[in-house]
Amino acid sequence: MSEAPSPRVPVDIAVSRADKTLTLSYADGTVHVLPAEFLRVHSPSAEVQGHSPDQRQIVAGRRHVGIMDLEPIGHYAVRIVFDDLHDSGLYRWDYLWDLGQNRAAYWEGYLADLNRAGKSRDP
Repeated sequence: MSEAPSPRVPVDIAVSRADKTLTLSYADGTVHVLPAEFLRVHSPSAEVQGHSPDQRQIVAGRRHVGIMDLEPIGHYAVRIVFDDLHDSGLYRWDYLWDLGQNRAAYWEGYLADLNRAGKSRDP
C-alpha cells in the first residue's frame, strides 16, 4: 500500500505588511507570493466556504485588507489574522500550495463571481 504524498510544507514564511502579502518559500525553490486580499476572499473558513459548495460566499470589499498576524497550528497549518478581524480559517499547507499553484485561475474566477453578483473589491 502506498502512502499519500506529504503536503508541500514551506521552509520559510514571510509577511510584508507594506505590500500586504504572504510569501511562502519551498525547499525545491518554488516561491508563492499571495496577496492578503486573495487569501482573505479564499479563506477556508465555514463563513466563506459554507458547509457545501452551494453555500460558498462571495467576499466583496476587501481590496485593502492586510495581515495582522500568523499563528502556527500544529505542524499542518497556519491561522491568518486579517486586519478586518477575520481569523477563523485554518490554512493547511496543502491548501496554501494549491492557492499558490492556481492563483491566476482562482483570481479570475473570483473576479467573474464578483461581477456576476454585482459586487466590488472596494469597501
